Amino acid sequence: MQETIVTHLTPKSPVSEAFRNMRTNVLFSDIDNERKVLAITSSGGSEGKSTILANYGVTLCQSGKRVLIVDCDLRKPQIHRRFELNNATGLTNLLLKEIKTVDAFQRTEVPNLFAIVAGPIPPNPSEILASRRMAEIITELKLHFDYILLDTPPLGMVTDAAVLSPVVDGYIVLASLGAVHRDGLLHVLDTFAKINAHVVGIVANKVPVSKRFSKYGYYSAYGYYGNEDISNKKTKKEKVKKEKKKWGKGIAKTSIEQTIEKHPEAASVEQKI
Repeated sequence: MQETIVTHLTPKSPVSEAFRNMRTNVLFSDIDNERKVLAITSSGGSEGKSTILANYGVTLCQSGKRVLIVDCDLRKPQIHRRFELNNATGLTNLLLKEIKTVDAFQRTEVPNLFAIVAGPIPPNPSEILASRRMAEIITELKLHFDYILLDTPPLGMVTDAAVLSPVVDGYIVLASLGAVHRDGLLHVLDTFAKINAHVVGIVANKVPVSKRFSKYGYYSAYGYYGNEDISNKKTKKEKVKKEKKKWGKGIAKTSIEQTIEKHPEAASVEQKI
């Protein structure tokens, strides 16, 4: 399992607490409507959506739920890398009826967390994700799991996330500070509005650290991996220097707040990770 799965490896760290806050916000965003199938997307690539989704899935399992993560990014799959799973067969084979649904599950190191990896990359990802077969698979999976989490490609680049809307109960939109452009984020939200897809909320990733958490370096899923013994001999300066060297020297500003103001329906679970 990669070190980015901080919620499992260092559950007492500040960033793990941020993911638990995210879990609470999502679960209570619409308490009257059960949202069993959630998908995550972003406006562009390399924003960290697979890592965010994986950690969110872990927090659901930690609350006693049985969770399945499905890698629906059939263009640049990452879930098998996050959990170090075999990607030889997966969702593509399941869609083509080459394997049975029960044979597609893989156990992760996290209790009650399973995954269906992407498998071979097909020539027509959007078409097979929009197929009736995909809907049948999701219907069957809902009988076995409390929550199903779909990792989808960036909506700002391809339409795969949108074509899954008939089987998705809600979308989480990831906005990575320094990587996302306001117009790209607006495009994602406008696209979901046009197809009447429910946006659960926007998750802001790689936000600058606040004074409250300054002792930990970056308060980010990519910047601090949760040293649970904070009484070590390293100084704050050394920690920050090390994290900056590993993950980047700075984080650019963005105008996510303005975007949320334009789309207040997506602001209820704005969560900083």
